Amino acid sequence: MTTKTNSPVADVGDYMKVFACTAVMMQTVLSLVLKTGPDAGVQTGIGVVYNLVKYTAPAFIFGILFSTIRTNEDAQLSNYGSYMTKQFSALFVPTFWWTLIYLLVIPNVQQVTKFHNVGSFLWQFVNGNAAPHLWYNTMMLQFIILMPFFWWLSRWAVKSSKRLYSVLFVTVVGYFCWLLFYDHFVFHGPQMQNWYLLDRLFISFIIYGIFGDLAWKKHKQLEKLLRRFWWIIAIILVATFVWTNSELSAFGHPVNLANAIYYKPSMTLYALAIIGLVAALAFLNIRQHARVLNPMHFLAVYAYRAYLSNVFWLQVVWYLFGEQLSNGHPVWTIITCYLLTWILAFASAYLLHIGWFAIKHKISA
Repeated sequence: MTTKTNSPVADVGDYMKVFACTAVMMQTVLSLVLKTGPDAGVQTGIGVVYNLVKYTAPAFIFGILFSTIRTNEDAQLSNYGSYMTKQFSALFVPTFWWTLIYLLVIPNVQQVTKFHNVGSFLWQFVNGNAAPHLWYNTMMLQFIILMPFFWWLSRWAVKSSKRLYSVLFVTVVGYFCWLLFYDHFVFHGPQMQNWYLLDRLFISFIIYGIFGDLAWKKHKQLEKLLRRFWWIIAIILVATFVWTNSELSAFGHPVNLANAIYYKPSMTLYALAIIGLVAALAFLNIRQHARVLNPMHFLAVYAYRAYLSNVFWLQVVWYLFGEQLSNGHPVWTIITCYLLTWILAFASAYLLHIGWFAIKHKISA
């Protein structure tokens, strides 16, 4: 393995972040085009592609935990202050500014309700409803805050096989019990409207966090398993992809992407299969010292900031020509808006980053 704690090349976590960020932008585009009311065939196609890229939050959480444990293997509670200082600059600050931009510049993208006073503004700011994708930030930042627990767990669980298998067993059984609870009470259940915020509680993605947490500690064994059994994972991926699409199609037309949720056994297994195959690809590239490693690491550095901005840039592209194009050419609209949004999101993330550093350098000079 060439992936060391201080290595500048990409690790498995970097691959997860880039794949997740790239896929999630397609989700946003598909949702916007679907709202224009395309014909039934296009709606079905949108549903299929949406299910194809519906692995993003799990992969991102897995990637964050993998990379964090790799680069902080010996971290203790005493390191929490310095860790949070880094995360505040890298994650919390851009989250603050982009949330503010969405609420003040394009408030029409708010979800569930709209702010109407200071109290509702602050509530929209923190609950993830400021834009369609910001629910993820509310959930992901909980993992960042709880990182000392994952530092401890990663060391405690690998001290013996009994502990490791016990953690994996409790995680899997506990998570699928959570899915049953969510399906009964929330997803088209009696508390669908009242408990919708459960989708941004860290518990709803805990399995991906714990798996990512332990994956670096056991990365040698994981790599061997993936090299040997990747084809079985590929079969599981195809089977669960068919499963998720059959579930969505059962709701009929018009297609409602709110019915394609993460909190189902089918989507959980699909996301884990994607994570397994992306990890297998990353390990392969690392073994081969592939040229793609440095570009992947570069993109991973800016993936989160690109994710934050993607809805903003999509709204710009949509306003300029996307909405008009979608009236007669929904497929071309999806392709064009997606490519432009991806380019603008990553370009803005990079340019804002180097611009801010140039400003700080001048101020401190």
